[in-house]
Amino acid sequence: MKRLSSTAVWIASILLAVLIVLFNAAVLMRYVFHQPIHFTEELSALLLIWIVMVGAIAAEYENQHLSITVLTDLMRERPRQMLGLVTDILSVVVLLFVAWLGWRLANTVQFKITSILRISWFWIDLAVPVGAAGAAVIMAGRAACTFKRLRMRDAG
Repeated sequence: MKRLSSTAVWIASILLAVLIVLFNAAVLMRYVFHQPIHFTEELSALLLIWIVMVGAIAAEYENQHLSITVLTDLMRERPRQMLGLVTDILSVVVLLFVAWLGWRLANTVQFKITSILRISWFWIDLAVPVGAAGAAVIMAGRAACTFKRLRMRDAG
């Protein structure tokens, strides 16, 4: 899972660097040379979608997603771990469902072409199943570790 997370960080970082260079080039071309880059808006939207979805994998690995811990902070260790296990399992189910729906959407629009870049919408919509499946893998691994800890505590 560490490899998946570090790969996601690298991909998101590269895409973010491309986005920054693209924005700077667009500003320079528009206001200095008065020759706007016409594909900037479409490419930046594509990059942002991929940055968010790939970044979600890394954020899940680092446990950086938003959570409200008011109730769990009041719980003892074992009930908190059990609630975390149930939450992770339910989240895996939801994420896999989202990945499946995203895959279906990507396949449905594979012949639809973007107006400026002339690429298939498949490559844009593919970010959803990639991000959801990657986050599901991370959560499933965490759920397995939590389950193992709970079983070891019961046995020992």
